[in-house]
Amino acid sequence: MRDCNIPVFAIKGEDNDSYYSHIMAAVDHKPQITMDDGADLVSVLHTKRTAELANVIGGTEETTTGVIRLRAMAKEGVLRYPIVAVNDADTKHLFDNRYGTGQSTIDGIIRATNFLLAGSKFVVAGYGWCGRGLASRARGTGAEVIVTEIDPTKALEAVMDGFRVMSMEEAAKLGDVFCTVTGNKNVLAKQHFELMKDGAIISNSGHFNVEIDIPSLEKLSSSKRTTRTFVEEYSLKDGRRINLLGEGRLINLAAAEGHPASVMDMSFADQALSLEYMVKNYASLEKKVYTVPAELDKRVAKLKLESLGIKIDRLTSEQEEYLASWNEGT
Repeated sequence: MRDCNIPVFAIKGEDNDSYYSHIMAAVDHKPQITMDDGADLVSVLHTKRTAELANVIGGTEETTTGVIRLRAMAKEGVLRYPIVAVNDADTKHLFDNRYGTGQSTIDGIIRATNFLLAGSKFVVAGYGWCGRGLASRARGTGAEVIVTEIDPTKALEAVMDGFRVMSMEEAAKLGDVFCTVTGNKNVLAKQHFELMKDGAIISNSGHFNVEIDIPSLEKLSSSKRTTRTFVEEYSLKDGRRINLLGEGRLINLAAAEGHPASVMDMSFADQALSLEYMVKNYASLEKKVYTVPAELDKRVAKLKLESLGIKIDRLTSEQEEYLASWNEGT
């Protein structure tokens, strides 16, 4: 970025105040387009820096949590410009969320702890695309995977995929390693810490550290110490110990290197093409959240296949006619 004369406002391990000071510094540049990851930039523009909204023509959003927030804003009629939900593109969530998060999260947990996952009980909180990927990769290490969910359809899918499914209160008694990938807050909370076995490892790879109720863990503890880089051991008043990884931040970024470029390339292609679409069409778009146009999504998949040297079949004219008609029968 330095070589391209692009200012960057970010540091590894920033606290909450630094995080928002960096957002403010970016807003000082009076952006015309926003590319967000969690909707905090959009939120700041709509609350603390509303004067800058006049410059903004549109934006994109990268994450599941961000899209949920933006749709809530649109529903309430407070969203002030159109935004494309990049996260909803098939070439984003089916690959970045599933394969990227799955691999990089396991990588982060292992780097931080050097814990042997084979034979352990690994609890995945949430069975969205990130949870699906993480559960699959954890099973690949030889761990016994337990999934917790609030959505009955996703819970049933996890069962059909061969995972044990139960409530977090049940799982808390069994798990050796826990990882939250929900996008919600207090997924691991006081009542769960009180049930965990001595030496349990807890981590997050879904949203910010709010997924783990760290203040409650602090209150339950008599002391804490850093035992390894990215590992804080909390000694509970009853003698048990709980190990928190990466201060509850995204462990795949805190202790590892995030997603490999070979899966992020599709997400960034979706971002770039969605921004181009926004620049060309913003004047005719309403102030709401849009999905990535299907033709752009397919284009990214096609480009990825071409980069891998893979060819696929095409429909013949006869097949196209058959699929498009109703009067030919079977």
